[in-house]
Amino acid sequence: MNVAIFSAKKYDREFLNAANPKLHKLRFFEPHLNEETVSLATGFEAVCVFVNDQVNASVIAKLRSLGVRLIALRCAGYNNIDLAAANRHDITVVRVPAYSPYAVAEHAIALMLALNRKVHRAYNRVREGNFALDGLVGFDMHGKTV
Repeated sequence: MNVAIFSAKKYDREFLNAANPKLHKLRFFEPHLNEETVSLATGFEAVCVFVNDQVNASVIAKLRSLGVRLIALRCAGYNNIDLAAANRHDITVVRVPAYSPYAVAEHAIALMLALNRKVHRAYNRVREGNFALDGLVGFDMHGKTV
């Protein structure tokens, strides 16, 4: 299947190419999918989109006229997709069913530690040559329940 991947970043290219054992032909586009860029999907059977792509009714109609049969999202949310229009045009929409609960939990802990130890404020101070600890002391998390 020929797949047009919109809003593609370097990491998208890296991981999607690694996950695709030459089963599908992937073409990466940096621009977001919207009414102005939808013609880039010419010749593709599927488009792969992300959170800032605008897949409204007119984009979906144009995608169908170009032969697109599948919209694959690289995210769990689908608020940027007109699902009713996709259904009317017989385009299948698939998405990420859920994010890794481990990754979400680990990220939450990382943010909590960064806030507690005021890492962002300390980073900015060091960049300015200020190594004072005033206002940067957090608290021990040992013994606390997360």
